[in-house]
Amino acid sequence: MLLQRFLVRLLTMLVTLFGVAIVVFVVIRVAPGDPIAMMLPPGASDDDIARLRALYGLDKSIVQQFFIWLGGVLHGDFGTSISLRQDVLGLVFDRLPATLELATVALLMAIALGATAAILGARSRGTAVEASIDIASGATLSIPDFLWGLVLILLFGVLVPVFDISGRVSPELDLPFVTQFYLVESLLRLRFDLTWDLLKHMLMPAVALALPLAAIIAQLLKQSLKEVLDLDYVVLARVKGFSETQVILREALKNAALPTLTLVGVQFTFLIGGTVIVERLFSYEGLGNMAIDAVINRDLPLIQGIVLVFALLFVLINLAVDMMYALLNPRLRHG
Repeated sequence: MLLQRFLVRLLTMLVTLFGVAIVVFVVIRVAPGDPIAMMLPPGASDDDIARLRALYGLDKSIVQQFFIWLGGVLHGDFGTSISLRQDVLGLVFDRLPATLELATVALLMAIALGATAAILGARSRGTAVEASIDIASGATLSIPDFLWGLVLILLFGVLVPVFDISGRVSPELDLPFVTQFYLVESLLRLRFDLTWDLLKHMLMPAVALALPLAAIIAQLLKQSLKEVLDLDYVVLARVKGFSETQVILREALKNAALPTLTLVGVQFTFLIGGTVIVERLFSYEGLGNMAIDAVINRDLPLIQGIVLVFALLFVLINLAVDMMYALLNPRLRHG
């Protein structure tokens, strides 16, 4: 059953990626603007323009361009960036770790904040505390992540300058990194000075991304906990003398968390997508920031590579969440 489910999801994933590749390829080519004209000086001759168009394969039909590009992708060649003159795949993999670290830190923050609020709300159900948590969750969810970013910049970057508001790491520090996973590598190397500097740059964009997701987690998990707390086995735990907090943590939480787990996995993909604007806002050197530059410069190969990598991340995360849910749900595991 699980193997069949996995194969079906894998086939769906491949079809989805092929569809994304077609859509992004066609859309960015029918959009107004000529990337070649942006590369050349105003006095460039027609021969110069023709040679450059031929170099990037833009002199062929869209269908021919697509299959040439797709053939390269299948062999690991995503083309050459028009604006940066570098290999697209290398550029994407240089920036992707920064985005993944930011999104992961934001996810952990969202889970910690949302779960704490949900447990406190379920513990205090029917009281002013629960009402306050509901109001706070609704207000937090109504504000988009980029607006949270602006508020945080104003508060902790301008009025009370505590955290860095731009960049990923201070350039004056010794940076002995081998990989682009700076945060992970700084911990492994026990370079806690670098870890702290990275976190100071990462904290505000991570909080901006985490707050709306934390509100969603709080609302769903609290509702799930309230439903589970009325079940017989939970009532029996109370009869045995467990406190309400023990009942929630030891008995109710593990069953109530399953729907929330699925939600967190799905929302994590949206969180990664949300890094595009937030990274730009904080000048964070991630893949989202590069994506905006690529769009501004009409860098077709780079846009295609970034979108395809984002799409691959989304489908892989959704596949992992679906498989995890199937493993944790006995009805699906033994069905």
